[in-house]
Amino acid sequence: MRSDVSGQGLAEYALILGLVAVVCFVAIRFLSGSIQGILNHLGSSL
Repeated sequence: MRSDVSGQGLAEYALILGLVAVVCFVAIRFLSGSIQGILNHLGSSL
């Protein structure tokens, strides 16, 4: 019975890690235009 609880905890960590990865991916896709503009501005000012 103890191994079932351990497996459940591992599955929960995997789901949380997957959710964090999806949120990071969406944030990067959403902010990529802004980040690219900032980097282009910095590069042209150098």
